[in-house]
Amino acid sequence: MDKKTTSRDGTSLAYEVTGQGPVVILVSGAMSTGGTVRPLAQRISDRSTAVVYDRRGRGESGDTAPYAVDREVEDLAALIDAVGGEASLFGVSSGGALVLRAVASGLPVGRAAVYEVPYADFLAGGAEREAAYKEDLNRALADGRRGDAVELFLRLTGLGEEMIRGARQSPMWAGMESVAPSLAYDDAVMGDGLLPRERLAAIPVPVLSVAGGASPEWMREAARAVAETVPRGSHRVLEGQTHMVEPDVLGPVLAEFLAG
Repeated sequence: MDKKTTSRDGTSLAYEVTGQGPVVILVSGAMSTGGTVRPLAQRISDRSTAVVYDRRGRGESGDTAPYAVDREVEDLAALIDAVGGEASLFGVSSGGALVLRAVASGLPVGRAAVYEVPYADFLAGGAEREAAYKEDLNRALADGRRGDAVELFLRLTGLGEEMIRGARQSPMWAGMESVAPSLAYDDAVMGDGLLPRERLAAIPVPVLSVAGGASPEWMREAARAVAETVPRGSHRVLEGQTHMVEPDVLGPVLAEFLAG
């Protein structure tokens, strides 16, 4: 990240810009930094000015207590102001939930796109699962058990126990523990984990909700529900893709939508 701006509460935000054309800010999900969405930014940079940033509490950005989701909305407002005063937004997973909340708040956003926001309405026992995760996560972080917090998140995503044990032994584990406190931020962004129908129904701009054809059915249904709830929503399924979508597949779809 080669640029910095400052959010309303004084938090330093690290970001970078590539390409030319209409501005789009890419928002990463849980356990991710701006570098995670950099390949997608590069894929759309021939038609867009693509902006990636480290969300607060991770990467090269700062953090300021106490946390509130509104602070992350203010972060996006600061970034939009820094790159010209208007932008489109794209968010992946819980980053998509942040995008939808930011757009509903009235930020100067022309269009928004999201990929597989994991609203659990269509997962059997989803509400109970989300409530249990929230309680266990907050307890682990309050106790300083960052590794356990990371395990809880990996388990939530469906990773098997053997793979979790392997992850603990990998070189990347220290980095994952370093951003573990931000898991509480993504959890707060997701709220109760269910589709915020009233908020989505108030979004005035076009929204594209995308899912992978090889993703679990409940995620595909959640993506469809987002598109059906937003007044100017549309929906796409990318055949063969999972939650770890390939930039070369998503990029052209995103670029076409953002071009209007």
